[in-house]
Amino acid sequence: MRARSFVTRRVRVPGDFAAPLGAYCDLTDCDLRGRGPRTRERTKAMSDGGSVTGQSAAPDEEGAGGNHIVRIASVAALGGLLFGFDSAVINGAVAAIQDEFGVDDAVLGFAVASALLGAAAGAMTAGRIADRIGRLKVMKIAAVLFFVSAIVTAFAPNVWILVIGRIIGGLGVGVASVIAPAYIAETSPARIRGRLGSLQQLAIVLGIFLALLVDYVLAEIAGGAGQTLWFGLEAWRWMFLSMMVPAVVYGVLASTIPESPRYLVATQQIPEARKVLTLLFGEKNLELTIGRIEDSLKGDVQPSWKDLRRPTGGIYPIVWIGLLLSVFQQAVGINVIFYYSNILWEAVGFEESQSFQISVFTSVVNIATTIVAILLIDRIGRRPLLLIGSVGMTITLATMAVCFGTADQVPNADGTLEPQLSGASGPIALVAANLFVVFFGMSWGPVVWVLLGEMFPNRIRGAALSLAAAGQWAANWAITVSFPSVKSFSLGFGYGMYAAFALLSLLFVARFVPETKGKSLEDMDAATGVGRPASAV
Repeated sequence: MRARSFVTRRVRVPGDFAAPLGAYCDLTDCDLRGRGPRTRERTKAMSDGGSVTGQSAAPDEEGAGGNHIVRIASVAALGGLLFGFDSAVINGAVAAIQDEFGVDDAVLGFAVASALLGAAAGAMTAGRIADRIGRLKVMKIAAVLFFVSAIVTAFAPNVWILVIGRIIGGLGVGVASVIAPAYIAETSPARIRGRLGSLQQLAIVLGIFLALLVDYVLAEIAGGAGQTLWFGLEAWRWMFLSMMVPAVVYGVLASTIPESPRYLVATQQIPEARKVLTLLFGEKNLELTIGRIEDSLKGDVQPSWKDLRRPTGGIYPIVWIGLLLSVFQQAVGINVIFYYSNILWEAVGFEESQSFQISVFTSVVNIATTIVAILLIDRIGRRPLLLIGSVGMTITLATMAVCFGTADQVPNADGTLEPQLSGASGPIALVAANLFVVFFGMSWGPVVWVLLGEMFPNRIRGAALSLAAAGQWAANWAITVSFPSVKSFSLGFGYGMYAAFALLSLLFVARFVPETKGKSLEDMDAATGVGRPASAV
């Protein structure tokens, strides 16, 4: 039987949001900055499932610490729950914030999207910090940032203090989004690493659900998000205060799990690394595993943007494909559903309590479809799921565009015209919106980041993933910050624009996106024609 090693061909960490470089790191293959081995020979041996020495580096089974592995992976995945909670908790507060501070649509959009600025900064810096001070300390920093954000946003006297609080929370979210999947990858055996990695995405959608559920309950108790609830604070402020709970839970539980063995070896804490590896995998091949980690650390090279350029000039086509995948994932408007769905449904005639109920139901749909995607992605492949998703999103978004574009325009309390759905238009739009979430959740949400983890050759993965993540943050920001103004102009136009992007995504996948199911990373080296990186020459 061929010897197996810790190193797998890929680590799957699907997500609706920008996934970190660390999500694709392996215990002995790369660090949080995406650095990997210099030589093709060692990479080839690893991807084939063997060790460079011809011996097994670690047991491929769940190991002596199977229960420990699942527990610590679940704790680390709570970072994804912070991500989802922060993304959705503002949904129920948007209308109340606009009324409280009297801001226009442009400022409102900036306030909602400001967390993305912090998240981008947190994601870009977390890996380097974690390599210096350890994964667990960075998890605790993320929890503290999220806790501080809850207090600042809840007691914000004006919209700009609210923005500062959102940015602080975004920093915590960005940090957690990098550390959680990286830590899971570094502490999980190959046999179950994919399943444990998927806990991150499940945690994200569960966080969205819990945030919307909390928003609904608080608004129901108070009689509206803008109504006073307890101790003279409005319900929307309590929505932000509720973020303290997952922050505290995450911080406390992070103190109960061991440090990453890769970090311990990198910082010469070998005795402690032995203890952790024994806890996780047993004593079999312990010294060989430590030796291979040390060897991979010696072979690390710093990724460079130069690696993305072909010797003949221009960017490798596979890099453009990855970047556009990331942009299309956000350009179809998925985050409009989770950031603004309450004010969207209120704008077309639903009561506030009904809007909360619809949002909660939509988040449940998102959870269910994420599970479906996890079950299907290795059975039918990546491209088929993306194509099915694009077709479904195009149809559902176009349906919503027609419903809102043909709706009667009725003046609201301040005289602004708003679309009023009547007759069958309301139920049709509601069904279309939830079907849109179904098609996105089973395809573009989780599949894009699986593809990005597989399609880039070993030699350029770090830099290419950095660029793809930057593209996704930029597209997320643009869609989120622009929606209030788009809504004021025309909801029909807005959903028509998202439908056009969905159609373009269909054509793009059909023409350019490769299928990566069953292919090794060396297969992708050959298929993409990527040569030796400039930084390694």
